Amino acid sequence: MSFSTWTPRAVSSEARAWRGTAWRIVEAQHVASTMKIVDSRDEQDVLEALLEDGKPALPRQAETLDYLLAAPFRYPTRRGGSRFRAATDPGVFYGAAGVRTACAELGYWRWRFLMDAVDLQRLDPLAHTAFRAQMATSAVDLRAAPFDRDVERWGHPSDYAGTQAFARVARDAGVGAIIYRSVRDPDPAWCVALLSIDGFSRPSPYGASQTWWLMVAPEAVVWRRDQASFTFDTAAWQTGFTSPHVIE
Repeated sequence: MSFSTWTPRAVSSEARAWRGTAWRIVEAQHVASTMKIVDSRDEQDVLEALLEDGKPALPRQAETLDYLLAAPFRYPTRRGGSRFRAATDPGVFYGAAGVRTACAELGYWRWRFLMDAVDLQRLDPLAHTAFRAQMATSAVDLRAAPFDRDVERWGHPSDYAGTQAFARVARDAGVGAIIYRSVRDPDPAWCVALLSIDGFSRPSPYGASQTWWLMVAPEAVVWRRDQASFTFDTAAWQTGFTSPHVIE
């Protein structure tokens, strides 16, 4: 069965109960960005309230969630969508097996931003927050049979037609999450696309968060924290990237 002929019934029959903890990393700018343009905490509270009013409405099911967990279900996706979310689809929370893989996934998109920019040579170090989310939901694993026969489609570097179509079928089947191999981390690792807001087993991040600093250059993406670091050679990401100023 090819990716284009999966039916909700067939996908549902392959779903299994799944529990796991996944890492996600986001820019650490929520408070600092507004502090830069106000003189007091009271002014900052007013400004953030105004900004909140201008944001998309929070889905009712996400009202009890920490904003770090709720955000992907609140905001639209990037132009062209993401791997398992088309522009017209509901939100998807993406997580990864470990911090390194989460860094690879986000680092790729920061590199794409740099390569699309005009007269921008690099992105200077910027603070990011890495956190863990606990999930418990039904899931299908695209690394396993029978889905693994379409492994090239699931892992295509830029064409998301097949994965977005599959995610819509999975939603219709009542599947809460899709497990898949990371496309951006050169080391084998899994990622998860949580399709359902109800798939979190706790409403806030689990354990302590971590602060990482990201620097992006055309040839490398570097993450640093204390004595730890990850460096990704962007040569491995060139496949599917056709022009320094065009994003598919």
